[in-house]
Order: sequence, then structure tokens, then C-alpha cells
Amino acid sequence: MRILVVEDDPKIASFVVNGLRQSGFAVDHAAEGIQGSFLARSATYDAAVVDVMLPGVDGLSLVRRLRSEGKQMPVLFLSARATVEDRVAGLQAGGDDYLTKPFAFSELLARIQAQIRRATHAVEPTRLTVGDLTLDLVTREVHLQGVLVELQPREFSLLEYLMRNAGRTVTKTMILEHVWDYSFDPQTNVVDVLVHRLRAKVDPDKTRLNTLRGVGYVLRKS
Repeated sequence: MRILVVEDDPKIASFVVNGLRQSGFAVDHAAEGIQGSFLARSATYDAAVVDVMLPGVDGLSLVRRLRSEGKQMPVLFLSARATVEDRVAGLQAGGDDYLTKPFAFSELLARIQAQIRRATHAVEPTRLTVGDLTLDLVTREVHLQGVLVELQPREFSLLEYLMRNAGRTVTKTMILEHVWDYSFDPQTNVVDVLVHRLRAKVDPDKTRLNTLRGVGYVLRKS
């Protein structure tokens, strides 16, 4: 899952971005509205966190503009303003939720996850299972045939993405967009290296995670 954070306060931005990354999201950050608008047009995001008071283009104007251009990703507004009128203004501008500062990261994360569920019309599972491979999204543990497998954060994110798309081919570009924080050159070998590391841990027999040369990768359902 890839999130756009548009926040000009360095401390709040660091708090949100680092928390989301530790929770397994790929995150892009913009410190002002114009940059946020550019990123929103340049990539596909599963959700956005936007501060209302931004330098240059404010958050409400930014979201209105994106909505007018057909951008439909869920938007959570952040603001120090807590009146009913302010919350209504955020929702009328195209926001899906509104969270006042200061806030607990756990609440921010829960609200983002809820908005993504609504947008995809899906019930967010707490565990993914493909054959004898299981991934627990709460404990962030992976088991292969009942045995715990130790994964690095990036390996976990890649496996989660592959398991969510089990049986479907995912390209290198798709992996770069959803597992990394920004766009890499599609010709880079970082995806190949990460897939090789993951395969060694969860597919030692080389029967689950297949490479389709020139196309991408597919995690077999069985």
C-alpha cells in the first residue's frame, strides 16, 4: 500500500511518515501543496494524509483540485482546527475523514486502514494465507509450514504485496510503486535482489514464487 503525506511541519511529518513506514506502507512526503499536487498526479496512491494549513496551495484547495481531476484515493485531513465548521469544510472539499492535532498515531493508522477498506469495498484481513504460507498483519509474523520465518521489513512488505495478489502476475514497476517509497528506474535490479532474498526464505524448493521472464513475478496459490 502506498500513502501520500502532505505536511509542512517537520516534526509531525516525521512522526507520520516514519510510523506509516514501520507499519508496512510505502510513503511519499511533500512539504507543501504544489509538491503534493505534483506527486498525486505522478503516481497512484491508496490514500493521502493532507494538512489543511499548507504554504502556497492550502490542503482544502489541493484536494478540491485533485477531485476535479478525477483523483479518487481516500483523503484524511489533519488540522489544528477542531470546530464543526472546520470539519464540515474539510469534508465538503472532498476529504473522507478529518483528524485534529495532536493525535495518537494508532488512531491515524486505524482511520487510514478504515478508509482504504471502504475505498476497496473489502474487509481488511488480519492474516493472509497462500498454501502453507501464512502472514499475520497484526503480529507481523510469517510462518512456512508452521515454522516462523524471520523477514526484514522490505521483505515482509514484498511478501504481503505478493500474497494479496496471489495467482496474478505483478511487474517490477508495480512492486517498485507499492513496496518502495518513490519511483526507481524500472531497469534497476533492486526488485530482483529482493525477490531472490525472499525466495530463499519462503520458497526454498522454488515452487511458489515464479519468475516470468520479461514480465514479472507470480506467487502461486498452490
